[in-house]
Amino acid sequence: MKQTLKDQIESRRTFAIISHPDAGKTTLTEKLLLFGGAIREAGTVKGRKNAKHAVSDWMDIEKQRGISVTSSVLEFLYNDFHVNILDTPGHEDFSEDTYRTLTAADSAAMLIDAAKGVEAQTKKLFKVCKLRGIPIFTFINKLDRQGRDPFDLMEELENLLGIRSYPMGWPIGMGQSFKAVYDRLEKRLELYNPNNPKDIDIIQLTGPDDPKLDEAIKDEQLVAQFREELELLDVAGDEYDKERIDKGDLTPIFFGSAISSFGVQTFLEHFLKLSPPPTTRESSIGPIDPMERESFSGFIFKVQANMNAKHRDRVAFLRITSGTFSRGMSVKHVRTNKPLKLSQPTQFLAQNRSIVDEAYAGDIIGLFDTGAFRIGDTLVEGDSFEFSEMPHFSPEHFAAITVKEALKHKSYEKGLQQLTEEGAIQLFRTYNKYVEQQIVGVVGVLQFEVLEHRLKGEYNVDIQMERQPFSFARWIDGDETVLKTFKEKQRNLVTDKENRIVALFENEFQMRTAKDKYPELQFYENSFYQKTVD
Repeated sequence: MKQTLKDQIESRRTFAIISHPDAGKTTLTEKLLLFGGAIREAGTVKGRKNAKHAVSDWMDIEKQRGISVTSSVLEFLYNDFHVNILDTPGHEDFSEDTYRTLTAADSAAMLIDAAKGVEAQTKKLFKVCKLRGIPIFTFINKLDRQGRDPFDLMEELENLLGIRSYPMGWPIGMGQSFKAVYDRLEKRLELYNPNNPKDIDIIQLTGPDDPKLDEAIKDEQLVAQFREELELLDVAGDEYDKERIDKGDLTPIFFGSAISSFGVQTFLEHFLKLSPPPTTRESSIGPIDPMERESFSGFIFKVQANMNAKHRDRVAFLRITSGTFSRGMSVKHVRTNKPLKLSQPTQFLAQNRSIVDEAYAGDIIGLFDTGAFRIGDTLVEGDSFEFSEMPHFSPEHFAAITVKEALKHKSYEKGLQQLTEEGAIQLFRTYNKYVEQQIVGVVGVLQFEVLEHRLKGEYNVDIQMERQPFSFARWIDGDETVLKTFKEKQRNLVTDKENRIVALFENEFQMRTAKDKYPELQFYENSFYQKTVD
């Protein structure tokens, strides 16, 4: 029986996984795909005989360095759910890509290392999720290694992130003494087998006082400690409250070990039941509710060049926000006010893709892009409107860039243009009619390495970069007469791709001096002219 539009939407789950580097995010993602049947074994695509590496880390540099430098989209079916995972880079140098990707998620899974607790990048990403008010589900990882007391971790969640928590399960032991996790809702015990972690025995209990627990654990001290901790949770801990979870005020906590696959399937099943289907999005005409609006709409949150090295193609990632998408349909491209036919739409398992005929609110699809799309573009059927702007960030690191071989200048310019449109870099030109120099601005230093690697690998271009001493970029606007004087007297001016004036400063003192000297001018953090809060 064909599902109704409402049924299709309610079966969708679109979420991002956020964490600090090395917390185990890519491993968790791989195991979720494994349980979803999308891959045969962690690190390999189902049915492919490729060298083993993380499916979500598809770029050459990611395979070489063992880190994620770009967001991946991973789609699979599990039971009656259609799951879209947005796997984001954990490294702070790629946080801009992560922040933009989070706008396409309806909820987030936050991964925390049991030994290290809440780390710096986790705090940053959590704040973005909190601002959007999306539900956050916490997976405390690496229970098979010695870590911190679970109560300490809960307290840290509250003190550092300002969120209360409800443990959905509770561990018995940790590290070498790790025995099991008790599922508080289902009242069942999942036993950990260190010799074969994938072999998980599940014992149904009447509650924590069930004698079957004593028989299974066979460690009086651990069992006594577990019952004491669980009693404390019941008396002093937060109550389970679905409404608070939906608002992002209460985070359910799960315990396990992603590398051992322990606790991952339990997390997935609870998460899919508790997390929301596609949610309302703000727009220029008010909230767009997928359950009420039947006509198609969506927005571009990411553009990626050269996903298929053989074809040198470019893909725009579209988050569908309402209605039904069908292959070959015509929509309005709101920014250009032109009709657009959407042919060859694809769905993803990282860089592996398949043609899709239909998709619904919550789904992420890829559109073949010849240069028509920009990050933040809105596509609609019917009346025009635009979704809220994508987050943009002011670059903090700069380098002058030149091509080593003049004969490859055309490929060099094409590479810079495409990587700029991806949002991977920001490109400026010096505001000087006698000496023109290209300046690259990035949020994180590691992006320079990625830029050099991708220009070489994808465009066969060698570059030379010379780091510049600047730390701040501010877009300048205001009274034309004053602006003219500013441009004549201010040093270190550049123009962006839209030919707007940008001032570069080495430090905060220089920037504040310029602002005090030219009070009639406005200094903006980015090209969308969002006022700085320096």
